[in-house]
Amino acid sequence: MARSLILFLSILVIRISAYSQPKIDCNSKAVQDSLVEVYSKKAWMFGYNHPQWEASWDSLLAICPNVAMAYREKAIPYLKNGDYAMAFKLEDKAVEFDPKSWIAYRGFLHCIFTKNYEKALVDFDHAAKLAPKAYIMDHTYSFYRGLSFLGLEEYDQAEKAFLMDIAQQHEKNGSNDIHFNSLLYLGIVYYEMKDYKKAEKILKDCLRLYEQLPEANYYLAQTFKKTGNAAASQYFQKAKEYFQQGYKINEDNEVYTNYPKQISLSGIDNK
Repeated sequence: MARSLILFLSILVIRISAYSQPKIDCNSKAVQDSLVEVYSKKAWMFGYNHPQWEASWDSLLAICPNVAMAYREKAIPYLKNGDYAMAFKLEDKAVEFDPKSWIAYRGFLHCIFTKNYEKALVDFDHAAKLAPKAYIMDHTYSFYRGLSFLGLEEYDQAEKAFLMDIAQQHEKNGSNDIHFNSLLYLGIVYYEMKDYKKAEKILKDCLRLYEQLPEANYYLAQTFKKTGNAAASQYFQKAKEYFQQGYKINEDNEVYTNYPKQISLSGIDNK
């Protein structure tokens, strides 16, 4: 009898405690930000290659399953390790709960990681409506639209996109330098369009900003080769030397995946 009473009282206390807990408002940005701050610290104690990284974000999602950032952070190891199917399932959830914050990022992933240019264009068109003239991963949305059209061999559209990208940079930075990769890819577009005069000009402009950029030297060499300019061999040699010295296009994620038209040593040798 005594044991039954103790058990009854214990259950009653647990129920009272449960009902006395304040209800968490998972739709509150302040609540979501606080959860992300707490569980981010826990996750980074281990790093994204440790199982506790995912477990930390799962703990947050057990409290509030609508926190977009948690899905995006949970996707990181899958993305870095090449499991794109799982990564995009999680990225899709992030976009579902906060499209304004994450749809452009998903477009970037489609463009750079999976080279799914059609999906990238859809995402960037939507992102531009939600946040006009915004940037993602150090570039305008038009930059990635240009890369996507370049990948689809729609060169007229690629040219328009890169010109919009450059115009937006001018608008933001005034007289500051344009990003050298914007010039690189615009030069490549002109090369693909067989407008070698414009390709030469733009690629030389790129090299004024970053003379060791292997891709700019390589595509300038290809341009000279097409026009019969003897300087082609000089620039092929520069591309090879700078590549061997470790110069790259300097994009944060190119350690995980190649950017469009990015060259290799064998590609230079097989020119």
